[in-house]
Order: sequence, then structure tokens, then C-alpha cells
Amino acid sequence: MRKLDYKQQLVDYFINNLKKGYTIESLKFALIKQGYSRTSVDQSFEEANRIMSEKAPVIKENSQATYEVTDEPKPRKSFWKWLFGLN
Repeated sequence: MRKLDYKQQLVDYFINNLKKGYTIESLKFALIKQGYSRTSVDQSFEEANRIMSEKAPVIKENSQATYEVTDEPKPRKSFWKWLFGLN
């Protein structure tokens, strides 16, 4: 297997499993336990992170706050007046 294919498989592994909800540390731990070198795992994660960040949507914030001044609210009837129909 060529080195590029090997790295690409690790990158795909990270992307697919991060989408499933696995944590970064659990994925790295699993790969290292399977015999992959720590440097190749870290490099593959960095590449996967770069690819995923490029595909992420840009969030635009609306920084303009709007507000409206209204008249003071009318006083409400108490619960007991409302319950018994008193004015």
C-alpha cells in the first residue's frame, strides 16, 4: 500500500467517525492500539480537521439589535378577581 493511500484511509476514518459522534481522543487511542504510529495518526487528524473545516458553513451573525418602546402594560386583575368574575 502506498503511503498516500495509507494516510488517506486514516483521514477518511477520522472524518467518518467524527461525523458519527466519536471523540477525537477515543479515535486516536483506538488507532494507536491497532499499531499505527502516533505521528501518522496526528498528521491524519490534522488533515481531516482541515478538510472538515473547509466544508463547514460560515455563520453570519446579525449584530444589529432591535428594540421597541411600548406603553406600560395595563394592570392585570388578580387571580381571585379573575376566578370569581369580579371587576
